[in-house]
Amino acid sequence: MKKIAGIILVVLSPFLVYAQHQYSRQDSLLGKLTDKRTCYDVKHYELSLRINPDTKEIKGSNTITYESINDFNICQIDLDSSLVINTIKQGRKQLKFKRDKRAVFIDFDKVQKKGSINAITVFYEGKPIVAKKAPWDGGFVWSQDKNKQPWIGVACQNVGASIWYPCKDHWTDKPDSVTLHYEVPKNLMAVGNGKLIGSKKTQKGYKRYSWQTSYPINNYNVTLNIGDYSIITDEYTSQDLAKLALDYYVLKGNEAKALKHFEQVKPMLTCYELIFDKYPFWRDGYALVETPYLGMEHQGAIAYGNRYQKGYMGRDLTQTGIGLLFDFIIIHETGHEYWGNSVTADDKAEMWIHEAFCTYGEALYVECLYGKEKSFTYTNGWKNIVENDMPILAPREVNAEGSGDMYFKGALMLHTIRNVINDDVLWFALIKKFYQEFKGKHSQTKDVIAFFNTNTKIDLTGIFEEYLKYTEIPTFQYKIENNALFYRFEAKAHNLEMPVEVTYQGQKKRLKTTTKWQKDDSIKSSDIQIATDLFYILTQKL
Repeated sequence: MKKIAGIILVVLSPFLVYAQHQYSRQDSLLGKLTDKRTCYDVKHYELSLRINPDTKEIKGSNTITYESINDFNICQIDLDSSLVINTIKQGRKQLKFKRDKRAVFIDFDKVQKKGSINAITVFYEGKPIVAKKAPWDGGFVWSQDKNKQPWIGVACQNVGASIWYPCKDHWTDKPDSVTLHYEVPKNLMAVGNGKLIGSKKTQKGYKRYSWQTSYPINNYNVTLNIGDYSIITDEYTSQDLAKLALDYYVLKGNEAKALKHFEQVKPMLTCYELIFDKYPFWRDGYALVETPYLGMEHQGAIAYGNRYQKGYMGRDLTQTGIGLLFDFIIIHETGHEYWGNSVTADDKAEMWIHEAFCTYGEALYVECLYGKEKSFTYTNGWKNIVENDMPILAPREVNAEGSGDMYFKGALMLHTIRNVINDDVLWFALIKKFYQEFKGKHSQTKDVIAFFNTNTKIDLTGIFEEYLKYTEIPTFQYKIENNALFYRFEAKAHNLEMPVEVTYQGQKKRLKTTTKWQKDDSIKSSDIQIATDLFYILTQKL
């Protein structure tokens, strides 16, 4: 009975695995857009921090400039409880506040009038969370280079930016720009997002570096890198002859190998420009920053820790050999400048929009440089990595994210849709149009489905649902009865409908397949070849 009940529940709820998780009040405070968060829109952060590598402490302030969307006198910002708030001020006025773990509720004496622009400054200090396995868990990384110099970074996509600075920690509200002032020991350099707008020595052996972006930026993309860096400068010329500044911040002693290894940046930028568009954050420039952890898509200051190797830490994840033709971290994290940093999901639950399109972008990069055959081989190599453990889509408003299958299974879904459409000219036009229409915006899964349905004039809803909402992938079942081929999909999404290409007696044929049994009288033997390289499906001969 338990087994039967379990099967029934899986059919009724693709989120069964998530339902078993008990979400806390803290999950809701971080994930839900309550009226205490929607009442204001962040315009600018000015973050000023002194970082002490010896004590592993930070101290400073963040000035949050915002526009009131509604009248309010209580709002929520976020800051991890490991950090102490000394005071919150609006001008000279000290404000009252209450803390509920990471959520901070600020009480204003005066109503913040709708349409007005105001600012608060949060003064805080403490020892931020230390990452155990960055970038996957998130937090500060306090390390040393081979010369025993401090080498420090931070990654916080999964856990949220409020683990190290006060902000409105929700993906829907990107500040229009940020200004970053980092004070570090004078023998070190601090690298942030955007452009370096100044540096100067301060008291007690410290030096301040000031950085500024000119584009909206996700909270988790705001970054801090500290090290004994050398700077390598270069320039990329776009198709319209515009010039993009390239800056590489590498540890001293790594200049020569970095200069050689980073030669792959320009061909990559050319491919992405042809496939998607010009680099999204042109005015701020493109930078790679050597970090003590593997990598992260920090906007305009990509964390690079792959140790000048091709592949993923020297390995080919696809086991095809093609993954060793390029540095995975450079190609993948740069792809996130488009998918995630420019095209952004409105809730962590929909993070597949970042990861699936970015990962699929790797295959398009391979196709651009090495051809379609190698691209398809590389793509099919992902099948060995997919776990089918949990749905890719997670529940919204509880600060949850879906399965890691959002990378490779999500990309295989896009590969499948490409071959459903079966028109490469249209497909590449669609990918470019999708990026153009969604860049700089927040989106949901329903928006993605609507775009592709509208622009292909094909109802792809069932395909998206099958791969995103359920753990199982569809199985193409077939058999011969009464001298004819019978076939169908065994699938969780009952509205699944897509073609399957088969070869019979040397002839290719596309079978329009649904979850209901269908018949083809022209195929009289089950001795068929099924194009599983074009579609991410299983097959079962009955």
